[in-house]
Amino acid sequence: MLTSAAVAAALALAGPAGAQGRPDITAMSCAAAADLVSRSGAIVLTTGPITYARFVRDGGFCTVEKTTKPAYEQTRDLPRCFVGYLCVDPFSEGPGKP
Repeated sequence: MLTSAAVAAALALAGPAGAQGRPDITAMSCAAAADLVSRSGAIVLTTGPITYARFVRDGGFCTVEKTTKPAYEQTRDLPRCFVGYLCVDPFSEGPGKP
């Protein structure tokens, strides 16, 4: 029979494993980052010290009211790498808008 202290210790040890960080796109090669997005379909990646974004393989991973916009990010080997797409609102972030 486990004591409450043993259960608490087991839960404390399990905690950090669930708190894994997001993959960092700046530490990957361009090919690795693009492959990760392609294989995942949709994934949240760290893009900088305090920034992150959700990248998708295609529009099928966006909600109905969203469209896709090509995503170019800095990777370990390239300053501007096409990694996939971002889901954007076509009325607020359409072509020609930031």
